[in-house]
Amino acid sequence: MKVYLDIDGVLLTKSLTVPPDGKKLIHFVTENFDCYWLTTHCRGGENKAIEYLSKFYDDEVLEELKKVKNTDWMDKKTEAIDFSSNFIWLEDYPFEAEKNDLKIHHQLDSLILVDLNRENELRNIKSKIKVIRKIPD
Repeated sequence: MKVYLDIDGVLLTKSLTVPPDGKKLIHFVTENFDCYWLTTHCRGGENKAIEYLSKFYDDEVLEELKKVKNTDWMDKKTEAIDFSSNFIWLEDYPFEAEKNDLKIHHQLDSLILVDLNRENELRNIKSKIKVIRKIPD
């Protein structure tokens, strides 16, 4: 299964800090899934994701993030999604056009909206993914 990762609002808060359980979520997804960047920091053939995150995460986490593969998109993040695969997309603010693409492909339930203002958000998302995808503790 693929996991598509946004950075801003998912792996970093709006105030540019590492969210609670950010490191744990990164370890979980990179160990259990085929991960892809779906962020403005990896777009149009350029990948600045690791460079950008190096200001916030330690070397151990950055090594794990090197497992995350590049994507290429220009206008909508959904351009990079492989709709023929099983996937989860962790995103804080999908555009309506992107949600429409998910609906057209009957994949709206693959979108997990992240709101880092909610207490224990990333821990709860990790638990939700484990239940949905039947991953043991």
